[in-house]
Amino acid sequence: MAKTIIETDRMMLRPFEISDFKEVYEFSSNKDVQKYTGDKTIETLQQAKDLIKRVWLNDYNTYGYGRWAVIYKPNNKLIGFAGLKYLPEFNETDIGFRFLPSYWGKGLASEVSEEIIKYGFKKLNLKQIIGIAMPENTASNKVLQKTGFQLYKVDEYDGDGKPYNWYVIVNPNNN
Repeated sequence: MAKTIIETDRMMLRPFEISDFKEVYEFSSNKDVQKYTGDKTIETLQQAKDLIKRVWLNDYNTYGYGRWAVIYKPNNKLIGFAGLKYLPEFNETDIGFRFLPSYWGKGLASEVSEEIIKYGFKKLNLKQIIGIAMPENTASNKVLQKTGFQLYKVDEYDGDGKPYNWYVIVNPNNN
């Protein structure tokens, strides 16, 4: 079992492992989970394994951090991901989170985002963290605002020509 990176009262975050592929498939094949992400739903268990290897394990090896598996402690279930991702095309680190719909509306994203921000600033010594959300994704916009992010621009993100809300939070320890 991979070591815990962050723990809150209700959640544990740890690096993904290839053996998580069934749970990754569960949330990554869910159209509601993927609705505001710009990512396509995955269709096979092999695609889930490939996602773990190609994206998350690669990010850990390349940048030293990435999105982590989120374990909901009350039922010991992997419910999605949360964490930081380096975006080399912008030279920025982005916060992100995705959970199965049955875990929405419980304050989990805000709870874990607060700890992810602390980790990014204290452990990784990041100068700032950004958050990018589609304007119609009301829940994610609220989480970003609630956890201290400030809207600094509305601009496209992944070349699709659509507007995205870009947020930033600055490390208070960097002067």
